[in-house]
Amino acid sequence: MSTHGKTPTLRVIVDRGRCCGYGLCAQLCPEVYKLDENGLVYVESELIPGGLEEEAREGAAACPAEALVIEAIQS
Repeated sequence: MSTHGKTPTLRVIVDRGRCCGYGLCAQLCPEVYKLDENGLVYVESELIPGGLEEEAREGAAACPAEALVIEAIQS
């Protein structure tokens, strides 16, 4: 956390080519991670809404295929 108490803006990078359709990300954070008709992950926006940072990190970390990467955006 920064010294100003502001949470950094995070974005998620999705590598659909790596996604194997386990769906753990969507189970842990359905507000960020969605599954298409083939069970592959997608996001409606790469920006993670405020307040969902921890859940989004947990969802990305749970991916056995390592198809999700969370990164901070420089303001």
